[in-house]
Amino acid sequence: MHVVIMGCGRVGSTLAVELEAAGHSVSIIDQSREAFRRLGPDFKGTTVSGVGFDRDILREAGIERAQAFAAVSNGDNSNILAARVARELFSVEKVVARIYDPGRAGIYQRLGIPTVATVLWTTDQILRNLIPEGTRSQWRDASGKVVLSQMHPHSDWYGQAVLLIDELTHARVAFITRLGVGVIPDEHMVLQQGDLIHVMLAEEDTARIEAILAQSPKSQRS
Repeated sequence: MHVVIMGCGRVGSTLAVELEAAGHSVSIIDQSREAFRRLGPDFKGTTVSGVGFDRDILREAGIERAQAFAAVSNGDNSNILAARVARELFSVEKVVARIYDPGRAGIYQRLGIPTVATVLWTTDQILRNLIPEGTRSQWRDASGKVVLSQMHPHSDWYGQAVLLIDELTHARVAFITRLGVGVIPDEHMVLQQGDLIHVMLAEEDTARIEAILAQSPKSQRS
């Protein structure tokens, strides 16, 4: 997929290099051309000099064909403004903003834009929001046999009861993150677009459960 990144500091350059290494096309925006030196000589993506929330600059970076956008400059206001432009004007599906003030992060998440406070930030957390494919382990017990993993289901699971995952996988949905807030599901809770699904499962069952969730739940009942 195509990813646009605003900010070519240590965070942005690391994301750009890792995403390109994973086979994605990348455009990165920064006001300083000198910042692009952090990408190294092997970077094959597009570099765009300018303000990351400017519509023309975003278009030059390929925002109109982008599936993901990360705003990781050194300014909270710039990051959230750029993220909102990407989401609301260009309808980018996966958007995440880096926020320095953790007290403001919750407010912005309620606008529907995932934010990661700098004090909690890791490259893996950003990638988890940008690239939904696959499973990412978030916790495991001392034996390594039980893991808490973030799963990404087929789109047909949205609109279904959360407990349907338990029924068809024999795993346990531990909680859902919805608009930045963790929620323990009950029998009435229905999955919504944008939900992050955290499943407790046996490590040896990961591949089986991934395969089930990658298909429509209708196919599991046929």
